[in-house]
Amino acid sequence: MEELQQLLSMGFPDELAAQALAATGGKSTVKATEWILTHKPNTNSSFQPKLDRFFHSQSPTTPQSQQEQEQEQDESTPSSKRLKSLPSTCHSQQQQQQKSSSFFFNRPKTQDKKHTHIHEPLYERLRPRTLDDVVGQEHLLATNSLLRSAIQRNRLPSILFWGPPGTGKTTIAKAIVNSSTSTCYRFVSLSAVTSGVKDVRDAVDEARKIRVKTNQTTVLFVDEVHRFNKSQQDSFLPFIEDGSIVFIGATTENPSFHLITPLLSRCRVLTLNPLQPHHLALLINRAISDLDKGLMKSVGFEVDVNVSEDVVDFIANNCDGDARVALNALEIAAVTAAARIQHVQQPNQKEEQGMDHLNTNEENKVGSAAAVVTLDDAKEALQCKHLAYDKAGEEHYNLISALHKSMRGSDANAAIYWLARMLKGGEEPLYIARRLIRFASEDVGLADPSALTQAVSCYQACHFLGMPECNVILAQCVAYLALAPKSVSVYRAIEAAQKAVRESVGQNEGVPLHLRNAPTKLMKEIGYGKGYIYPPDNPSSTQSYLPPSLQGYKFLDWPDRNPSDG
Repeated sequence: MEELQQLLSMGFPDELAAQALAATGGKSTVKATEWILTHKPNTNSSFQPKLDRFFHSQSPTTPQSQQEQEQEQDESTPSSKRLKSLPSTCHSQQQQQQKSSSFFFNRPKTQDKKHTHIHEPLYERLRPRTLDDVVGQEHLLATNSLLRSAIQRNRLPSILFWGPPGTGKTTIAKAIVNSSTSTCYRFVSLSAVTSGVKDVRDAVDEARKIRVKTNQTTVLFVDEVHRFNKSQQDSFLPFIEDGSIVFIGATTENPSFHLITPLLSRCRVLTLNPLQPHHLALLINRAISDLDKGLMKSVGFEVDVNVSEDVVDFIANNCDGDARVALNALEIAAVTAAARIQHVQQPNQKEEQGMDHLNTNEENKVGSAAAVVTLDDAKEALQCKHLAYDKAGEEHYNLISALHKSMRGSDANAAIYWLARMLKGGEEPLYIARRLIRFASEDVGLADPSALTQAVSCYQACHFLGMPECNVILAQCVAYLALAPKSVSVYRAIEAAQKAVRESVGQNEGVPLHLRNAPTKLMKEIGYGKGYIYPPDNPSSTQSYLPPSLQGYKFLDWPDRNPSDG
C-alpha cells in the first residue's frame, strides 16, 4: 500500500501507521499524518522527539515549559549546529521526506526569511547616495561646477562620463538624481552589455508616459555605452533631441574612438580621473567604521575587525585608483582574518554533534574575538596589481607612444620601462618590433644607417623565438635605438616631397626627355634620352633631374646642421 510505505519512510512504526490509516479512511497520507500528530495513541517515546524536530509542530500533550525551552534553543543555536545535533537516522529521514513529501510539511515562512542571506558586495553597500558623499573628482563636483549648477537649476544636460573603472561613473550618475532639490527626475539604468535597442525604446516609451502623468523627466543611464554599435548609438539621437530623456552614458574607452560624432555633439563629455591614495584611504576607513553596512556585515556581526594603518596604506597605494578593487580587497582580507579566528576557536566537530544543548558562553567565544587583518592578508587579497592595458584600446596607443617618445629623447631607461609594461600587458612582440623598424628610419635615419639593420634583425629574431625568450632581444634593440644618434632628415624629405605631390607642384608634368629611357629606335628618334650625361664618365656635370617647375626645390637637408635637434 503506497500510503503505508510513505508513512513508514517518514519514521512511523508499522502499528501506528496502520492505525492512523484505518482511522482516516486509508486514502490520504496527509490526513493520517495529521491524525498521528493530533492523537498519538500509544506512541513510542523513542521516536517522539524525532517528530517534534522533524515536523516543527507542537503537540497538545507537550508541556508549555518544554515548548518554550525548545523554541529558545532553536532561536539561539545556528541552523548548522541544530542540524548536527539531530540523530543521524532522523537527518536521513528528513532528507528523504523533503524529497518525496515536501508538500506535506512546509517550514514556517519566518524561519525561511531568517536564514535567507543575499550577499551584497561591500562596494555596493557603501555606494554614496548623494554628491556630497562622493570621494574624489573635485574638478567635477566643486560648488560652481557644471553638475552642481545644472542640478540646482533642474537643467541637467545629457552627459558622457569617461574614466577608468572604479572611479565613480555609476555612483555620480545615481547621486545626481538623489541630490536634486526637487522630485523632477527619475532614474532608469541600462547596461549595453545586456540591453539592446528594444530596451532603450521601452524605457523611452515609459519615460514619455510618466512625463505626461507626473511631469517627471527620466534620466536614462547606460553603462558601458561604448559596447553599442553605431546603429544602436543612433537610436538615442531622436530621444535626446526631443527631450524625451536626459541621457547619461558611462564608458571606460576613449569616446573619440568608440562613440559616434552625432552622439558626442549632443552630450557633454566629462572625464573622471583615477582616485588618489588618500581618496581610497578615506573610503577604506569609511568601510571600517560603518557598523551597519561596512566590514562588520561582511564578516558577521559577531566578529570584531581590526585593520591597521599599514594595511590601509598598502591597499590604497596598490589599487591604481580603483575604489572597487580597494574595497573588494579589504573585504576579502577581512573575511580571511575572520575565518582564521573561527578555525582556531571552533569546537571539535565530533563533540559538537554529540551535544544536545550548547553552552551559551562557549558558543559566544568566537564573538568575543577580534579578527586582525594583517598585511599578508591584504597582499593575498590583492594578489598582484592589475595592469591597465587594452591591446585594441586607448592604452595600447598611449604606451606605444610613450615608448617611441622615450627613444626619441634618448632615454633608454624610460624606453625599456614602457617596453616592459607593454609585454606584461600581453602585447604582441612582433607589433613592437615593427614599430622599432619604423623608428630606425624615422628618428635615427642617416645618422646611423645600421639602426635599420638592427631593427629588422630584431623582428626576425622575435619571429623565430616568440615570447618570453624574445624579451631580451626587444630590450637590446630599444636600448640601441634610444642611444643612437638621431636624424629626421629622411623623414622630413619624404614628407616634403609628398606635400609637393599633393599640392600638384609638378605632379602632371612629364619626365624630362633626357631622363627617359629609349629602348626602341622610334623612341630615340623622337628624343627620348637625348642629352643625358652619364655621371661615371662626367663626375663634374651639373645635370638637372627635377621637372622644370621644381627647379631649385630641396627636399633632403643633409647633413643636418644640428643632428641632436631631431
